[in-house]
Amino acid sequence: MVNRRAVVTGASSGIGAATVRELRRRGWDVVGVARREERLTALVAETGASAIACDLTDSAAVDALVAEVDATGPVHALVQVAGGARGTDRVEDASIEDWQWMFDANVLSTQRLVAGLLPLLRRAAEADGHADAVFVTSTAAQAAYAGGGGYNAAKAAEAMVVRALRQELNGEPIRVVEVAPGMVHTEEFTLNRLGGDAVAAEAVYAGIDSPLRAEDVADVIAYALEAPGHVNLDLVTLRPVAQSAQHLLARGPLRVRSVD
Repeated sequence: MVNRRAVVTGASSGIGAATVRELRRRGWDVVGVARREERLTALVAETGASAIACDLTDSAAVDALVAEVDATGPVHALVQVAGGARGTDRVEDASIEDWQWMFDANVLSTQRLVAGLLPLLRRAAEADGHADAVFVTSTAAQAAYAGGGGYNAAKAAEAMVVRALRQELNGEPIRVVEVAPGMVHTEEFTLNRLGGDAVAAEAVYAGIDSPLRAEDVADVIAYALEAPGHVNLDLVTLRPVAQSAQHLLARGPLRVRSVD
């Protein structure tokens, strides 16, 4: 049997790049996908993965991606990490352009990838027993918060797409996994959301005792992919211990209350 091969989107940074590294460490063949070709080139040199530059909001580009992936080998897993947030506007003040981008980047890109890669996943499942589709959503899909309306809506819509897909694939040996992280301290997510304001981005994480890292999420993704083929992790929600709920963060060192 050939090595299992995964297509990992959002591979230029953060959770996507960490997932490429983790799967390569475990012996997977990996195709990293992202817009920024120079970042992909560095990741290929570091990990031995292959890479394809692609803007997932462009349907023609996704069609070309699928054709290139199909021509170069089987696909046993899709790991859809790409997406993102823009802005923290109140609903009444929201930028329509930012909301349109978030819907396209998080929801429509997911649909494009599923439509294009599902035939390849079916082929791999037929040959090797099962295939996998893993989608990184967010705890923002589970609870609304002020200033998050656009991102809440986009991630909730993506989560519904994933859950509908799982039902539509019932009876096929294709696992559909949703991984929903809470606070993850990556180099770009909050920075991009806040328009490049590095001081404001770092303030989001100030005083948090050990927010999640991209590597923590990548480890969960890898576990889901390598669990026995009959086991499906429908939804994995992970947060740092300091974040008990979407809105409830402990700032400062975690410590046990006095038992006296």
